[in-house]
Amino acid sequence: MENNITIYMQEPDGSVTPHEAPTDMGLSLMEFLKASEYDILATCGGMALCATCCVDILEGEEKLNEMSDDEYAMLDTLPDLLPNSRLACQLQLNNNMDGLKVKLHGVS
Repeated sequence: MENNITIYMQEPDGSVTPHEAPTDMGLSLMEFLKASEYDILATCGGMALCATCCVDILEGEEKLNEMSDDEYAMLDTLPDLLPNSRLACQLQLNNNMDGLKVKLHGVS
């Protein structure tokens, strides 16, 4: 079985970059994006306490796990929250997420 999926990242200029992401290392989307050198603060280290890893899901939202109360409460503190915003630290990479397309929240 294939242990890699493709995550598509919409860049600030509107272009889309495919990234091959491993699903067998227990990484969250936040950890993967940081490792891919995206400018994610993740101040709290992935504990759903700061919302600095917020991403907007552009395609594939139905592939994601349901939002926890903690994640919802933290997202609710953002002034510019979108219906498709999620905390990348709360999204464990898995094979269902193949083809997911995201962008960093607040980046036009």
